Amino acid sequence: MEVAKLPEAMRGFVLLPRRWVVERSFAWMTHFRRLARDYERLPETLVGLHLLAFAVIMLHHFILLMSHCAFCS
Repeated sequence: MEVAKLPEAMRGFVLLPRRWVVERSFAWMTHFRRLARDYERLPETLVGLHLLAFAVIMLHHFILLMSHCAFCS
């Protein structure tokens, strides 16, 4: 992890490098209703649900990638 620091001369809106990756990941997590609210009592349960949700997201994207892959067949 790396802290993105703004140059001193820049003011106003400045696009931070690769911030969209994190924002996109949070947007994907909103598709899982149980993670949208804080229902879990144990933090370990919440961590497990996040891992499961990201595994489902990654599997979905892998399947899409393989279905469009010209070299796979």
